[in-house]
Amino acid sequence: MASELTRMSQPPDPLQRIAPDVKLGRNVRIFGFTNLYGCEIGDDVKVGTFVEIQKGAKIGCRCKISSHTFICEGVTLEDDVFVGHHVIFTNDRHPRATANGKLQTEADWACIPTLVKRSASIGSGAVLLCGITIGEDAMIGAGSVVIRDVPPGATVAGNPARIIKAKRGG
Repeated sequence: MASELTRMSQPPDPLQRIAPDVKLGRNVRIFGFTNLYGCEIGDDVKVGTFVEIQKGAKIGCRCKISSHTFICEGVTLEDDVFVGHHVIFTNDRHPRATANGKLQTEADWACIPTLVKRSASIGSGAVLLCGITIGEDAMIGAGSVVIRDVPPGATVAGNPARIIKAKRGG
């Protein structure tokens, strides 16, 4: 059974890396093999096993982040967002290891933010490129590659993701 940390109810798990600069809300549940640093996580959030959330990422209240997910710097999830298993966010449109023969540093790139609005759902295995907004109550199909904004209430799927239903329930 996976180990779990509920803030203030148990000692930290040695299989978790939660940096002292992480801001945790109330009743946050964090399972083993996680790496959290410099991020903000709201109340009543569940963070699954093998999740990394980087500095500058903001997670709203009552979100569920499933196992093997990567949330990088510049990503904001509003309240009530569901993130399926093995979802990947990006924050650089033109990643490179080197510039002029030298390893790049943070000074060599600009973080491009991504916003996931309230009550959106992201299916397992989706990849979200940076600089986009996922609208309120939108649905991202499993395995989709999202390269542009998704309207509120829309369902998208595919590679690249395309609208398959303009508004859920409609």
